[in-house]
Amino acid sequence: MPTPSLAALPIRRLTLRDLPACADLSEDRGWPREEHKWGFLLTAGKGFGIDDPEGGLVAACVVTEYGSWDRLELAAVGMVLVAARHARQGVGRRLMRHVVSAMGTTPLTLHATPYGRPLYEELGFKVTGRAEMLTGLFTGEPESGVATRAATAEDLPAILRLDEEVFGADRTPLITRLPAFADQLRVAEEDGRIIGYAAAWPNMDTHVVGPLIARDTETAKALIASLAARTDRPLRTDIDVRHEELLAWVKARGLASVTFNAVMTYGVPDLPGDWTRRFAPLTVAAG
Repeated sequence: MPTPSLAALPIRRLTLRDLPACADLSEDRGWPREEHKWGFLLTAGKGFGIDDPEGGLVAACVVTEYGSWDRLELAAVGMVLVAARHARQGVGRRLMRHVVSAMGTTPLTLHATPYGRPLYEELGFKVTGRAEMLTGLFTGEPESGVATRAATAEDLPAILRLDEEVFGADRTPLITRLPAFADQLRVAEEDGRIIGYAAAWPNMDTHVVGPLIARDTETAKALIASLAARTDRPLRTDIDVRHEELLAWVKARGLASVTFNAVMTYGVPDLPGDWTRRFAPLTVAAG
């Protein structure tokens, strides 16, 4: 039988059963396999993919929705990948158009590489910011007087309230999965009140710092230093470039710039929430 054209292949929802195929797709494009992150995103979000008749996936992406059950406020698009053998044949454009259509009037956001940005601009996404990816072994001791400690189950309601206030949308399904997903979840405290929190989750040979939400730069520094003190892995994070003081601080302590990604939105002029307290996303794939 003749092989169906790419345009005729159906787009379907992905499940955790597709985790190996998603990891294979990442590897095919020269990315790490990132099974831990794929599993988290496929559980907390919605995966979309196109099956290859010859096995595996032609393309995949994940959409993570935020807001109440009856009113979505924002959705993040990530892990948009097309198999190398099917690249530059319009597959990514078709998949993204499907996502935009499926999300209706819900505003969208994503982090775009320089390679992917032209496609997203063609679809109507606008650049609203920039994030700098950094990685390296953190050196130095905590300098701040800000108190930090490991988060407990009793902290979760306060973390959720702070996160919604700063992020600008309810992320309960995502944040409640953090204790199981991350190796560390820490809070910063003042007078018994939580003023920031951060997680460090495993990704290949690094620990990714994110989300990083803090009252101010000193609090963000204290949280990063406290996470770094409890791991021997290199750190990786994606910091909003407007946080110049924090960027200079982490670079002085061993982290080096890797690349820049454009923060883009669709259907909304800018991201909701308070960027001054939003230092780094949980992952660029989920905002």
